[in-house]
Amino acid sequence: MDLKGAVAVVTGGNGGLGQRICHALAAQGCHIAVVYARSRDQAEGVARDLEKHQVSAAAFGCDVTQRDQVQRLVDDVVKRFGRLDILVNDAAYNKAIPFPDLDNLTYEEWTKIIDINLTGPMLCCKAVAPVMKRQGNGRIVNISSVAGLGPTGSSIAYAVSKAGLIHLTKCMAVALAPEVLVNCVAPGLLEGTRATANLRPEQIETAAKTALLRKAADKDDVADQVVTMCRTNTMTGQTLVIDSGRTFH
Repeated sequence: MDLKGAVAVVTGGNGGLGQRICHALAAQGCHIAVVYARSRDQAEGVARDLEKHQVSAAAFGCDVTQRDQVQRLVDDVVKRFGRLDILVNDAAYNKAIPFPDLDNLTYEEWTKIIDINLTGPMLCCKAVAPVMKRQGNGRIVNISSVAGLGPTGSSIAYAVSKAGLIHLTKCMAVALAPEVLVNCVAPGLLEGTRATANLRPEQIETAAKTALLRKAADKDDVADQVVTMCRTNTMTGQTLVIDSGRTFH
């Protein structure tokens, strides 16, 4: 797909990884909807900064777990930009809860993590699908995690939510073909993100030490892969791992 002039919606676009994704897409000529849940000022700052790429950008508030807000987001983006070509589901939440500590894996924490990390992307996919189908072309890229490929990560709920997102990618690829291509990136440890900040120190240390490259994954590598998945015309339903060599699948 030609990215110049395309319109991309990036949930969690004001986060550490989300900002890199926004800039990578904007550098290719995409207009950007920076979606935030709470940090409006930060998101508006990101949108202003994106204009250096000679594209249009704007911040949009949305709780991705709320169906009405998600539909309003899509309607507002189409009204603002005239179309919607790309959805990047990057918004996520985690909390460090050791796997054996089932007492602290409360119903409330489980529900919050699943709602934001899995139900939110599903709602966003459903909301953009009619627009992309009508246009005859679209790309969806989900941001999962290596925690979705094995029993690891900040908590059981987080691992399950990211595993579900990988399978949702496959199912949506089937549901939305041939007009809409749906793919997924599964990063390992990333420095400078809110998700990493919520990890226990020993988890961060172990992740870096056990990687073949002995370092965290690179946010720009992840962002570049998102761009590649938006460009592709023959790849769908796939998950690509970027984790400095920790996970092989």
